Amino acid sequence: MTQQTYLTDEVKALIGKVVETKVLDIDRTIIRYFAHAVGCKDPIFLDEDYAQQQGYRSLVAPPGIPAALIFQYEPLTSISYAVPGPTRFLNGGNDVEYYDTICAGDTLTAATRITDISERAGSLGLTVYVIRETTYTNQDGKVVAKAHGTLIQY
Repeated sequence: MTQQTYLTDEVKALIGKVVETKVLDIDRTIIRYFAHAVGCKDPIFLDEDYAQQQGYRSLVAPPGIPAALIFQYEPLTSISYAVPGPTRFLNGGNDVEYYDTICAGDTLTAATRITDISERAGSLGLTVYVIRETTYTNQDGKVVAKAHGTLIQY
């Protein structure tokens, strides 16, 4: 008897490929809302004059904002790199490495590449793990951050 799998040849072919590219406009309102939502009280996130006095171009984007903005305009269930079949989704965690400051007025291009896809049998059936890396490049062509994350589907 053949065991069910979600890892078809088509799904396996996604490994190593950029599967989604988004353009993210970083503006003052988004920065302020995000800063309030996550409890960032440092004035570099909230007061543009203060941020500029500290040597920044504008308000500074709080840590975590690039990864959060990926899902700003669409639900998790509609992302392009979801594996067909499983209907439940869970964020298995994210980490972000920053290489430069992101400020209001920046435009980031976020390119998501699948680095691995695997599955395991669990109590609810097969669970799929989609490992991805998103590279954030600013309007000047400089990589400002990389996020690594796991999408769990079951």
